[in-house]
Parts: sequence; structure tokens; C-alpha cells
Amino acid sequence: MTDAPLFRKMALIGIGHIGSSLARAARLYGLVGEITASARSAATRETALSLGLVGAVYEDPAEAVEGADLVVLCTPLGTYGDLAARFGPALDAGAIVSDVGSAKQCVIRDVGPHLPEGVHLVPAHPVAGTEHSGPESGFAELFDGRWCILTPTPEVPEAAVERVAALWRGCRMKVEAMEATHHDHVLAITSHVPHVIAYTIVGTAFGLADETRSEVFKFSAGGFRDFTRIAGSNPVMWRDIFLNNREPVLEMLGRFSEDLAALQRAIRWGEGDYLEDLFTRTREIRRGVVEAGQAGTFIPTEGETSEAAEDGKD
Repeated sequence: MTDAPLFRKMALIGIGHIGSSLARAARLYGLVGEITASARSAATRETALSLGLVGAVYEDPAEAVEGADLVVLCTPLGTYGDLAARFGPALDAGAIVSDVGSAKQCVIRDVGPHLPEGVHLVPAHPVAGTEHSGPESGFAELFDGRWCILTPTPEVPEAAVERVAALWRGCRMKVEAMEATHHDHVLAITSHVPHVIAYTIVGTAFGLADETRSEVFKFSAGGFRDFTRIAGSNPVMWRDIFLNNREPVLEMLGRFSEDLAALQRAIRWGEGDYLEDLFTRTREIRRGVVEAGQAGTFIPTEGETSEAAEDGKD
């Protein structure tokens, strides 16, 4: 527990999987005083209140941010601009606006112009999540040991950046800052392209003849199960990620397509040495991920099993 809250009042714009996990962690570790939220759905608002995640929840985001010294956007990226236009005029001078989105250049582009002078934008990406959604799916331990990337622009005061960093460190995350363009290229290959591949493979399986498809489902090995887990992520959220990080994703997909063509050629012509060398190098990469502590640690929520794993969000 901290001696005093880092923020007097945190307003969550959207309270699904990541937003509800942040609310739980902030309460557990005493990081904020008051928590409010806004959500379009009456059912979501009712659930957030019944779970005790927030003290108050509103349909209008401008009501939620009144008096807040921290506002965190936790909705799909494509909604950011409209929401910021709605709540921007209600922000107090000195307030900090942040987010949890998986692409960052678009946050600066879409949110920044709607913030009044004296309000600071500190985009953030907690690289954590599961394929589940909704306020009931969150859990405070989601962020333990994972990375949070901050992408502030140079003119943002260091004190504001440090307050957001302290919040995520308080949620038990490791924090690093980088330029937004660099972030978007890194995440394109580590998160976004893997999701493209998962959606494609699962779509291919669904397109098979009915008899073959049923056998694919029945005899799914671990690899295919992992793809179906990733492909079970929130479709609106991932639609917006691909549309808002389009150029880096297309660049990495081009590189992947070239490597895939080389692999196809090696299999076709029986080039065993090429295949073994490739698989040896990729095995070493896996070991590096494990040694860096990024292999994934899943803490199940009620009703979930350990087969569900991290990475549905980020």
C-alpha cells in the first residue's frame, strides 16, 4: 500500500477487461482516492457498480471526468477522438489524460487536439490482457511483472509522465518510455501481426468442408488451440488496432510474407538443413523470451482455467 494516493480521482472512460483490472489494482494497492467511469451500455454500468469497481458511473464521459486529475481511455482506439471531444471541455487544468491502447501515434493524433491548455497527454500501453472482455473479466494481478510502455511527446512535463509511470509501477508493472512511432513498429511484429496470423489460420479452418472442420475442432493440438484463443479476442478492439496501426502492420506483414515464401520453398524442395537451422534459431528466440520473463503467467479468474493465457488484449 502507498502512504497517500497518487491521484485524487481517476476517471475510466470505458470499463471492460483492462479498465476493470486497473480499477481493481488501483483499489488493492491504494493508488487512487476516488474512481469513476463512463460506459455506453446500461448493463456495463450496472455491472461496474455491482462489482464495486467504481464509486459512480455515467453514460456521459464529461460527467465522469469532472474533478478528475487522471483520465484513462479504456475503449477501442476508433472511439478516442469522439470521446475526447466530449470530455475535453470538462477537464480541469493540470489533469492528465492517458489510455491503454495498443497503438500510440493515433492517440496523439486523435486525442491531443481536444485537450485544453494545461491538460497533459501521456499515452500508455500496458502490455497485458486475456482474450476475455467485460468488467467481470478483470483481475488486479493481470499486470504483475509485465511491461507498460509510455509514449509522451517531448513537450509533456516530466512530472506528469512520472505520475503515470508511478501508477503502473504501483500496479506491479515494469515501465519504459519510447517514441510513439517506434512503439507502433515494435508492437506490429510482437502483437499485431501474430493476431493477423491467428485470425487467418482460424478462418482457414472454418472454411474447410464440414467433415474436416469437425475433425479440426475435435483433434485440435496445442498450437491450434493457442491460435483460437488469440482469435477469440474482442473483434471491435482488434479492428481498430489494425486500422490505426496500418502502415507498420503492412510493413511487417510484407516481411513475414517473404519469409513464409522461403519456408514454403524449403518444404517443397526438401531442404532439411534450411528447416532445421530456422527452427534452431527460433527455439533460441523462445528461450530468450522465457529468460526475459515474458513467457506469460496466467492467473485465472473465477470460472476460467489455466489453459486461457495472456495476450488477448495487447
